[in-house]
Amino acid sequence: MTTAITLPTLTAGTWAIDPTHSTVGFSVRHLMVSKVRGTFNDFSGAITVAEDGTPAVSAEIQVASIDTKNEQRDGHIKSADFFDAEQFPTATFVSTDVRPKGDDFVLTGDFTLHGVTKQVELNLEFNGVNPGMGHGAVAGFEATTVLNRKDFGISIEMPLEGGGAVVGDKITITLEIEALLQA
Repeated sequence: MTTAITLPTLTAGTWAIDPTHSTVGFSVRHLMVSKVRGTFNDFSGAITVAEDGTPAVSAEIQVASIDTKNEQRDGHIKSADFFDAEQFPTATFVSTDVRPKGDDFVLTGDFTLHGVTKQVELNLEFNGVNPGMGHGAVAGFEATTVLNRKDFGISIEMPLEGGGAVVGDKITITLEIEALLQA
């Protein structure tokens, strides 16, 4: 159930995520000593704000649009070892609640990846609204969460000879979103 909460200056209506000015990114521990970062380049979504100010968020990511700046690695991640993008081409998020947390918010919702749906919480920062550049109002948001890939059935084990793993279990998701108020 969505909590009635008003985001300051966010007008009622539908705000479409602008993929040109937004980023869906992630990072994961690699070889126990560094992190691999990547993005998903094909995504869409909307924030619908009711007349009482209550927001609802829905989003979809095409998992085959992964980009870690390494084609071989991207191909492996798209395979059945990880995302199995042929069988599970999309990841989705549908919000169920938003609540204040200090000056920021916590956005809760159902996240589906690899055919598994789990409730996740995102730490959400509302960056405000700008009149835009002639195409209508623009709202900005940043959100982060940490997921365990094994919770979504991505359980490949790639152990290192001296201990640890090639790929960590925890994935940090970082969203930088601009949304445009639809006429």
